This record gives sequence, structure tokens and C-alpha cells, in this order.
Amino acid sequence: METCGMSGTVAFIGLGNMGLPMAVNLVKAGFDVMGYDSAGQMRAAAAEAGVRLADSQAGAVAGRDIVVAMLPNGAIVRTVMAEVALSARPGAVVIDCSTIDVESARWMHEHLSVHGYMPVDAPVSGGTKGARDGTLTFMCGGTEEAIALARPVLSTMGKRLVHCGPAASGQAAKICNNMILGVSMIAVGEAFNLADGLGLDRQAMFDVVSTSSGSCWSINQYCPVPGVGPDSPADHQYRPGFAAALMLKDLGLSQDAAQAAGVATPLGRHAKKLYENFISQGGGDRDFSAIIEALCTMRRE
Repeated sequence: METCGMSGTVAFIGLGNMGLPMAVNLVKAGFDVMGYDSAGQMRAAAAEAGVRLADSQAGAVAGRDIVVAMLPNGAIVRTVMAEVALSARPGAVVIDCSTIDVESARWMHEHLSVHGYMPVDAPVSGGTKGARDGTLTFMCGGTEEAIALARPVLSTMGKRLVHCGPAASGQAAKICNNMILGVSMIAVGEAFNLADGLGLDRQAMFDVVSTSSGSCWSINQYCPVPGVGPDSPADHQYRPGFAAALMLKDLGLSQDAAQAAGVATPLGRHAKKLYENFISQGGGDRDFSAIIEALCTMRRE
């Protein structure tokens, strides 16, 4: 496959619940993908899905035109990118699709640029379903040249790419987006609990709000009550989806960023506290929309 003057050879680092289906979509599209993941069980799943595997991260990235990473946090991204800078082909495009703190994203850009690579921060929206279906949205930070070279790979894994600005702008956009998502899911959960208390039918509630001024993604596409609206984790005992622990991580990133920028985000701060409480009660592995159950047990102040 020829893409923007490159041969289409890709290294994919991090084959978890998001990374694996993203890598599989690249394979299906004809890209030559070499994958690596430190977790043995995920390596087995990747092999079953047809992704070729390297024995080491250095082996995965050697000679590749494009390196894609999907990793859990900024500290791991820093470690991985430090090794990429020692092992990847000079001039390679390096795309980090992880959701991490802005400072780590800036470090990645600076470190890789100094070593002659073309970095792009490209966190995603769309969850595991979007990863499987190839419908993710990528929020990208980096130079026009780097993003142009990354576009064929990103457009294979997603349906929308937004160039948000220079280094780390993609992470900034993702942090802001997910703060809205966490706050709006709590608001929707509270509204359904109030509707229940007032004797309003849940379907009627959905039909009104989804087409009125309260309309938002948290109700229209991801309704937190079962049997109402499009299929969502609520219809499957709140299996994620997007785990509550990941939502708390993103809300924590938003509050760290707000503190560093000197910006007040009181709703974001309160949403973080509510998710901390939910996870302390064992909700970390459940979908983040399951917080509606914790909200309904809270006493009115």
C-alpha cells in the first residue's frame, strides 16, 4: 500500500481493548502491521485476530514508516517514546492515540522532534465500539506535515480527524471533551432519577429530552437506563463501554490541567468527586454510565 510516499508499514504498540481493534482495522485495509504488547494475554488475542507480533518493542518499530501507540497513561507513554527514539526508522511518523496529560504530550513532541521524528498526539473519541467499527474521532496536535502523513492511517481507524493545533492540542481537546462527557452523564442520571421520583415514564422522558434543549450524547446515543433509546451498556448490565475508572482518570487529567492553567472548573471538580465515590464502592470496572445507580441512592441534601 502506498500512502503519502510511504510504504504503509506500521508498528502498533499497545494491543488492549482499544488498540487491538484499531490495529485489526489497519490489517484489514492492507497495511503491513507489526504489533507489540507487554501483556501476554493480549498478544494471544492479537495473533488470533491476524496481527503479526514482534518479540520486543524495538523489534516492532524497527524500519517502520509509522508508529502508533495506545497506552494507559503519560508515564508509560514517556517510557515507550524514549525507546522509540532509539529504535524507530529516522524520520518516522509517531502517533500517540493514548489519553494522557498535556505535559507528557508536550514532552513526547519535544523528545521525538529533537531525534528527527514527526510526532502527532491523536487521542480518540468513540470507545471500543468506535474502535471496532472504524468510526473513531481523532483530535490531533502537531505540524501540518506530520498530520498529513498520519492521515491515511488515522482515516482507516476512524471517520473524522480534527487538527486542533500544535503539539499537545489534541490532548487538550480530549481532556475538555471528556470533562463535558463526565458532567453530562451525571446530569442525565440525575434527571432520570428525578423523572422516576415524579412518576414520569422513562420512555417519555427520553422522547422529550432527546429532541429538546436537554439533548446531548449522554442521552441520545448512550442513555444510562436500560430499554430506552439506542442499545447502550445499560442494556447489558453496564458492561463497558468506557469504564468508570477511565472516566475518573480523564476527569483527573482535566482537573490537573485546570489547576495548571489557573482555570475554575467547579462542575468538573464535583464530577471527579462523584466518580471517586462511585469507584470506591466497587464501580471502577463498570461502564461510567452506571453512576446513575450511585446517584439514585444518594440522599437529598
